Amino acid sequence: MFIVANLLTALAQIIDLVLNLMLFLIFIRAIISWVNPDPYNPIVQFLYKTTEPVLEPIRRFLPLGFRFGIDISPIVAFLLIRFLQLFFVRTLFSIALRMQY
Repeated sequence: MFIVANLLTALAQIIDLVLNLMLFLIFIRAIISWVNPDPYNPIVQFLYKTTEPVLEPIRRFLPLGFRFGIDISPIVAFLLIRFLQLFFVRTLFSIALRMQY
């Protein structure tokens, strides 16, 4: 059983790392959006391509009453990603810990 426990631990760590990276990229995109960046800049294009698959479904899901001039989808994405870290990743760690004993 320790092999499955180690697999779950590794999976949880990788998921946590990817979620942290996504938080960082969304934060950088939100900060850059305040200064009207050059859309042809490769860094800006990379940020948009990596974060848009997360932010676009949130924008479509938000009701029209929550669209009041500023994009709050990064805030919602932060909350969802943090929830996944606190619930899903910790659950995987707990399952792996219980399987070891």
